Amino acid sequence: MKLYSPLTLGSLELPNRIIMAPLTRCRSGADGVPNPLNVEHYAQRASLGLLVTEGTYPSKAGQGFPGQPGLATQEQIAGWRNVADAVHDAGGRVVAQVMHAGRVTHQDTNGGHQVVAPSAIAVEGQTRTYKGKQPFPIPHALTEEELPGIIDEFVQGSKNAIEAGLDGVELHGANGYLLHEFLSASTNVREDNYGGSPQNRARLVIEVVEAVAAAIGAERVGLRISPEHNVQSTLELDDIDVRETYGALIDAVAPLNLAYLSILFEQPSAPLVQDLRQRFRGPVMVNSGFKVITNREEAFAILDDGLADAVVVGRAAIANPDLARRWQEDLPLNTPDPSTFYTPGATGYTDYPAL
Repeated sequence: MKLYSPLTLGSLELPNRIIMAPLTRCRSGADGVPNPLNVEHYAQRASLGLLVTEGTYPSKAGQGFPGQPGLATQEQIAGWRNVADAVHDAGGRVVAQVMHAGRVTHQDTNGGHQVVAPSAIAVEGQTRTYKGKQPFPIPHALTEEELPGIIDEFVQGSKNAIEAGLDGVELHGANGYLLHEFLSASTNVREDNYGGSPQNRARLVIEVVEAVAAAIGAERVGLRISPEHNVQSTLELDDIDVRETYGALIDAVAPLNLAYLSILFEQPSAPLVQDLRQRFRGPVMVNSGFKVITNREEAFAILDDGLADAVVVGRAAIANPDLARRWQEDLPLNTPDPSTFYTPGATGYTDYPAL
């Protein structure tokens, strides 16, 4: 059972290769402080090889959702320390996914801060805010002079994660948020050093990864990407451009010897995924289950077929706090309830039973 063999990710030793995906759950209140409910939720799932927290904002301007936790204040750091302690006491490992929402937010969500992006192009549709649904605003196009401040936000958020006792960070370069917006030609129409060519569009992500690795140690840093995911109006429709952009990104960060690369892509066997894995030359985990729920058979096959070093699992981990045991022993599973994914309270969060 390769899925249940140990795995080294930088400074971490994992007992199995089932990774809990970063799952937006919006249970941390208006102050973004992890609370006892969050502590219980993560501790319940400590038997998984590694827990990746939901996307956590490094600055108030980077908050994307009501109820999203942050890593920007001393109170938030203290809240995450409670999470880290509980997961460690239960024998687990947990890293914080550091996420700047970029243009995928609204001033009624992020405390009135300016909404920013690589270019002044709004997301289509509406977003939920503390004042109800609102159309996405046209974001401010960040200037080159402002970009060092964005890098500093990622660095400080990552340093705060380590101060909180978390085992590392996963930098969120996926799903249409700020770093992904710089990578995509549909959201980045800049004509300066951070736009135009694939190498230029990858530049900010590279600089963020380098800066965070220098600040907390590359062995504590992972990177998540989702090429061709095409969500939240961040479209990547040119196969050649995608290969060149992500190839430039991975070629640049590979020499840093990061803890891991996490790739969200529907087909882990796809040439793009396997090419990026070879370029990275380090542990690569895959997440195929955005459109469909990753099941036991697929998880085993991905490892047995040598397509990745670990499997990232979302909804099955939501509904089964003891998923590692259930899959190992082929036991029945709880069914996730999507109607409770983003609602407040314990229902659908900490009340799924373990066997």
